[in-house]
Parts: sequence; C-alpha cells; structure tokens
Amino acid sequence: MVWVDREDPYVTEPNQNYVGGEWVSSETGETFEVHNPAAPDQTVASYQQSGAADAAEAVEAAADAQDEWAATPGPERGRILRQAGTTLAERKDELTAMLVEEEGKARPEAAGEVQRAIDIFHYFAGKASDLGGTVKGSSGRDTTLYTRDEPVGVAALITPWNYPIAIPAWKLAPALAAGNSVVIKPASAAPGVVLAVTEALDEAGLPDGVLNVVTGPGSSVGNEFITNEGTDAVSFTGSGQVGQMVYDQATDAGKRVQTEMGGKNPTLVTDSADPAEAAEIVASGGFGTTGQSCTACSRAIVHEDVYDEFVAELVDAAEAIDIGPGSDHEMGPQVSADELESTLEYIDIARDEGATVAAGGEKPTGDAVETGHFVEPTVLTDVDNDDTIACEEVFGPVVAVIEVSDFDEGLHVANDVEYGLSASVVTDDHTEANRFIDEAEAGVVKVNEKTTGLELHVPFGGFKRSSSETWREQGDAGLEFYTIEKTVYDNY
Repeated sequence: MVWVDREDPYVTEPNQNYVGGEWVSSETGETFEVHNPAAPDQTVASYQQSGAADAAEAVEAAADAQDEWAATPGPERGRILRQAGTTLAERKDELTAMLVEEEGKARPEAAGEVQRAIDIFHYFAGKASDLGGTVKGSSGRDTTLYTRDEPVGVAALITPWNYPIAIPAWKLAPALAAGNSVVIKPASAAPGVVLAVTEALDEAGLPDGVLNVVTGPGSSVGNEFITNEGTDAVSFTGSGQVGQMVYDQATDAGKRVQTEMGGKNPTLVTDSADPAEAAEIVASGGFGTTGQSCTACSRAIVHEDVYDEFVAELVDAAEAIDIGPGSDHEMGPQVSADELESTLEYIDIARDEGATVAAGGEKPTGDAVETGHFVEPTVLTDVDNDDTIACEEVFGPVVAVIEVSDFDEGLHVANDVEYGLSASVVTDDHTEANRFIDEAEAGVVKVNEKTTGLELHVPFGGFKRSSSETWREQGDAGLEFYTIEKTVYDNY
C-alpha cells in the first residue's frame, strides 16, 4: 500500500491493481484520489481508474489459475487463509487507521470491523478442510454412491464502501476456501483495505492469478466482470437499484448470482418494554456506524403507552453522541458529500411531509466538524407509515419514530415496506417475541437486541427487495454459493 506523505499531502504514488500475481497500472493511464471524509481537503491515497480492458485481463488471469487452485488440497488452501488472517492481525492497528481515514468510521467501529475480517479468514481456513462431499447408501449392491463439492469457477465480487474490509472478507474467504479463483472490484470510496488483504494473501503464498483486484468504476470494471464469459458466479453487495441491474445482467448471461442490498429495518417497541432500554437499543442500531449499515435501524415502531418516554430517552441518547473525526470521536462523518447531501435531503422531505425533528437534523457546528461530511444524529417524530422517510432507505443516522396502538398494528407497520433485511422487537412478553419471530418479514430477526451486528458462522441475507433470495452469505451458507455438487455412482 502507498500512503500519502504527510509532509506533502497532495503528492502520492498511485496504488496499483493486482493481476496475475503482479502489481500493475491500468491501461487507461488514469487514477483517482480518495479523501478523508472528516477532512475532505486531505488526500489519503490514489488508485487506478481502470477500465473494461483491465477487468478482462483480470478475468483471464483468474481463469488461467482456476484449475490448479481447484486441485490444491483443502488443508493447503486453509493454511494460506489462516496465514493471511494472522498477517492481518499483526497489522490490525495499521488497517484500523486506514479504515478511519478512508471510510470515516469511529476507531472502535473500525477496529471491530478489522477484527471481523481476521476472524472470517481464520474461520474459513478451518472450513477448507471440511469440504469434500457425503457418502450415501446405494440401492445397488456393488455401487458406491457419493457426492463431491466442487468449485463453481471464477467468482466476481463487487463490494461496497460501508464495510470495506468485512464484506470483501466474507465473500473472498469462502470463495478461496472452496477452490474458486476470484476477481474483485472494491468500492472506490474506500479500496485501500482490500489491497491490504491482497498483500496478506500474496505473502501467505496464494498462487499467481487466484486473486485479482481491479479498482475503478462499476460502469466499466464491474460491468465487465459481470458480463465476461470467463466469470461463473457474481456476488454483489450495494444499493437496491444497482443490485437489480447486476442481477439482471448476471442471470441474462447464465451466471450464478447473489445480491444483498438495502433495508428499512424496524425495531418494534411493545408496551411491556422498558423505554430506556429500548431507546438504548434503537440508538445503537440507528446511529452506530453513522447509520451507514444496511442493517441499521431506521424505523422505531413504538406502542402509544410508552411512546412519549421512549422519544425523550432516544432524543437524550442522540444529543449525547460525540461527533467528530473517527480517530477520537464517538460518531464519524458520512463517507462523502453526496451521502451527506442525500441524508439532509431526506430530512427536509420528512419536514415537508409533516414530521417533527425532535433531535438533530442539521450539520453540526464547531472546529472539529467544520469541513467534514458530518450530520447530527436525527430523531423524527409525528411520522406516518406511508411517509417517504418511513419507506425509503436513508443510509444515514436518522431514526423515524412511528406510534402504534397495539402489537398487531406494530407488526403490520414493521412488514409494510419493500425491504426485509433485519428486524428486532423489544418486549418483556415471550408470546409477543415468538409471534414476531414467526411473522416478521426479514432475513434476520432479533429479540431485545439492536438490528445491527452479525455472527459470522450463521447465514446472512434478506427478504423482498433486500436480496435476490438466491444464496445466503456467511457460515456454511457462504460456502454453498461457491460450490456445486457432483453426484457419483461408482461401480468399479
């Protein structure tokens, strides 16, 4: 990785793509810069502004390396993943600082995300030895009947900026563990940590061509990865609009595809809930990571009997959050000027539609936040279920509070959106908890817990517009996407 010389922060050597085991420049000859969202005049690093030809070269390299990597024993593939995870652990402080500067996360959040990536590599390192298949009883006396798990081929990964090391890790590690070669396009807002992961895998002995990284626009690099005849599977995480286009392109080309997209995640607060505890859960789920999580709580659906006390507690929680650069504050900036503008626009729309801004709603003031892409944690009340702010994903630290008269209405409101990623309920009633588990239309359902936060060894994915509903990610489900079963009838 090449970092800006702080003595001369506007001069830096661009980072290169990684193709066929070599660090190479783009054929376009163009580069782009990434700036610190907490201090946008500060250049963090620069990267290759690659084009379709660069992407096609990466796919060719991956295809050339595929057979040899598939033939590599699972324990050896696992050894490489384990060593890469160990290297990432040794560089955790450096990676945390990189994530804070490029993406803007608060340091504790960034450190937690880096640790998640380390844990993912170690987890799938062990799983690589378990892959193989199963033996079944045959109806023929002389027949051995069994299955074999084989890699799909070349996997194309397109990853987002909001978890720029964790999400690439939970796609990349199972793909490699299963014997696939990979091409990956990291998000242009924060590509540095993916290149750092690539360095760790290279140093661990990953064969040339098995992993190829190309930075640049989705319209050229991503499109080539999706449509190139050399790729066999496409895994995408990002916005719903782009995800639908990716799904359509990939399926039209006959490829295996999974897409994980947005959410409009509810927390239902029942009349038996403790309002202070519920507000703490919602604040953590809605304002953590600056609200820039696909599982962030953006709707608090609250029983009328506890509504006023809950709102007061949530407002207090929002106003107590320390905003500033992620290096030494509780909540960092949004990743870009465009994301900040979008959040503020949604708040204005909510006002126009009759919502009350009970807390936040503006850019904060003060020296620490004067130039960055900062926004106050925002609580909106007097929100109707059909308001724009209650229906569309904001992707910022904004929680809309919706009042309901009973549990049935609350459950209806929770499900009455196009998304279905994560949902939680805060209740002291076990019957209500079980009904919520049964009836919530979401891929992740939680009881007395925030909507964000995932275990790495269980499936993750959404319902409705939050997902293609094809394959899940993480755990054993993550491996299933990157393998295909062959059934063998052996009569030898």
